[in-house]
Amino acid sequence: MGMTKLKIGGAWSGLLEVELDEWTVPMLREEISKRSGCAGPHMINLICAGRVLKDGDGTEKLTQLGVKNNAKILATRVNPDHGKSLKEELLAEEERSSRLSRLKAAATSLAKRHADGSLPIEDFNLELENQSGEKVQLGSETDQQAIMMGLMLHANAKQLIRMQNYKDALEVLTMGEEAFSLCNPKVIEMIDNVPILQIDMVWCYFMLRDISWLSVAGLRLAKAREGIERAHGKESSRVRILQGGRHVELALHLRLELLEGVIAYHSGKLEKSREALTSAQAKYLQLQVSDEALSLLMGMGYKERDAKRALRMNNQDVQSAVDFLVEEKAKKALKREEDIRRQNEIMEQKRYGKTPLRKAVDLKRLNELVSIGFEKELAAEALRRNENDTQKALDDLTNPETNSSIQIDIESRKRKRLRQAADAAIEELISMGFPRATVVAAVRTFGTKEQALTHLLGQPNETDANSSVSIPNDIGTENLSAEDGIEGPSGSGALSSPEGGDGGPLSHGGAEERDAEMESELTGELQRGDAFSDYDIEVIKEGEAINEYLALLSTGENDEKVSSAQ
Repeated sequence: MGMTKLKIGGAWSGLLEVELDEWTVPMLREEISKRSGCAGPHMINLICAGRVLKDGDGTEKLTQLGVKNNAKILATRVNPDHGKSLKEELLAEEERSSRLSRLKAAATSLAKRHADGSLPIEDFNLELENQSGEKVQLGSETDQQAIMMGLMLHANAKQLIRMQNYKDALEVLTMGEEAFSLCNPKVIEMIDNVPILQIDMVWCYFMLRDISWLSVAGLRLAKAREGIERAHGKESSRVRILQGGRHVELALHLRLELLEGVIAYHSGKLEKSREALTSAQAKYLQLQVSDEALSLLMGMGYKERDAKRALRMNNQDVQSAVDFLVEEKAKKALKREEDIRRQNEIMEQKRYGKTPLRKAVDLKRLNELVSIGFEKELAAEALRRNENDTQKALDDLTNPETNSSIQIDIESRKRKRLRQAADAAIEELISMGFPRATVVAAVRTFGTKEQALTHLLGQPNETDANSSVSIPNDIGTENLSAEDGIEGPSGSGALSSPEGGDGGPLSHGGAEERDAEMESELTGELQRGDAFSDYDIEVIKEGEAINEYLALLSTGENDEKVSSAQ
């Protein structure tokens, strides 16, 4: 068999004459690496008909690997990972996998705490919202937990994608997909997060240039398209109505079409590939922000990133972009207010303590009891003892005996709280250098740390510990030791901690170990995001990829014309 032409695209583009029966993959790699000016053959990856061409034992000829005359070969440069010894690599891999398992454990623990009504340890609460920023209940407690976990991991993976760490992002996306799969499919169909996660996974395959994922990538994109149509409506009709005619999802559709075009290209479906890429290119042009519009918005004081995003999502219309930015600012202010309100609620819940099953007191039920005339603290304790069962709490409140026992508990707890506050104040003032006896006397007399400090500062240093400062009895004189725990109430909830600490005397050590670093990484990303974060794509890399693949398609066309002319 004589010389054959191969069409090469990517790191080097052009026609290469080879003898398929003679040439091996290492020879082809060597030749392309020379022509592309690459640092060496090991820096070149070769892909043909959707398969990565492997060197094997170096003796297999191109014909044996199924490479035919006029075959198209994509040559991509490998990212160099210089100077890493094997030991370093193994250590890095170990650290990476330990980090990923910590991330999964933190997401599981956070989602469990925030979905099942437990008392939040943090001063925020993770809540599911729809695109309009309204709180939503999706399915059962298990569904809520699965969705929260999926969302946290997805947000974290997006951050990794922004940092171009596609390998780790892919691992985290796989965990996110697993979490979503634990949710009832009917509930999942209502949201577009899962289809977007599928697109993000294929984007990572593409950015890693890992074409070995070809068949699974095709299935993922088909699932994503179906899911997006279900959530957004045909031709995005539902989203368009929800978003007041805006094109917030345009960049997402561009990425989807680009990836569909790439898959079609590597599967040899060139017409389908051209169609998808041409459509993606039209969307890409639609998303290009003009300098005039950008400088107009920046002149109004908006940051470049926010202005670009607003223009992209509003079809480049300046007035609509301004309206969008104003709305977003108002939404953020509302969210801040809502967060403060929720923080105050959580502080209140912490004051009432945990139910026997370690849940928070349900504030909605508490307010219902208050609205029919019960004193708030009394009603909260009744709910706490009765695991938030309104009827049982009512029975306790209307029974004179249990009502009186609840009141006694509340009083004794108030005294204990005052004692604990007094002890803390005493220790703090002693640490400033005042004599213990003087400090104890001052705190007992004046009640608050501030007033006691004012009094102590006004005293001569040699204040007699037994001076005329009297000690009132109502605060209680004994010091609480750390081991005392918190008194369990005498009622039905004796095992739980009314203080919202680590549980009552019987539950020491029951508090779950938290991985605060991982948890803040997961929640920080979610708290920074908003309803449009999923659609906020810069599209620069997408634009380059569209051009690259359209060029590969046209190279193929020209070559066919040349060979048919001959």
